[in-house]
Amino acid sequence: MRKILGLLIMGALFLIVLGSGCINTGATQPTGTAGSTIAQAGGHGGNGAQADSIPMAVNDNGSIQLTSLKEYIDSIPAGQLTQEEKDGLLYMVGEEKLAHDVYVKLYEKWGLQIFNNIAQAETTHVNSVRLLLEKYNITDPTQNEPVGVFTNPDIQALYNQLVEMGSKSVVDALKVGALIEETDIIDLQEAIDNTNKLDIIATYENLMKGSRNHLRAFVKTLANYGVTYEPQLLSKEEYEAIIGSAMETGNGNHGNG
Repeated sequence: MRKILGLLIMGALFLIVLGSGCINTGATQPTGTAGSTIAQAGGHGGNGAQADSIPMAVNDNGSIQLTSLKEYIDSIPAGQLTQEEKDGLLYMVGEEKLAHDVYVKLYEKWGLQIFNNIAQAETTHVNSVRLLLEKYNITDPTQNEPVGVFTNPDIQALYNQLVEMGSKSVVDALKVGALIEETDIIDLQEAIDNTNKLDIIATYENLMKGSRNHLRAFVKTLANYGVTYEPQLLSKEEYEAIIGSAMETGNGNHGNG
């Protein structure tokens, strides 16, 4: 996992604070919700894995088809994990829970359906990582954590910052959502690049597809408020490729994998 995630988040939050002064937070309520029209862009084939060997197990709302994913994970013999791979799984389950918990709190604050929709999808993201933790007999640090509570102090600090920022206005809340999804995409790609385990790659690829769906949803909803979102962490080229691509969904088939 990236050691500078906290620094990047804090810097991006600072940019959001600067930008929020120019935003008309009194914009009219947008018609409809983007939660039902979430889309994704194309994925990567981390570490040389063939694209047609990765199971598509993503719904159009960004949730993961856990039964299909588990079937694929179980079909791959368990290899010996490196410490980096173990640390990555432990961090990722916390990061996915962070996304879920922030969206739960922002839905409570603003009542905007997109946060409820994506929080439900994030539950499947957390459970996707838990499939791997169970397979490799790694204790899940999030199993008994209530909403908003994390044993990892770095994730706890990020959660507190993000909820505080998202509580300032609806627009700030939507920007926080987009920032979380940018962070997930970057962290997942790095984690993919640092493993050769096909079951881990498949899980992370599906999570990244879901995160791109969610990023599209937040960007679309911000546009409905008259706000053009600028990427905080992704390169302009990668961000535009995501936003400009068609959504990805799948039934869990994994081709020749």
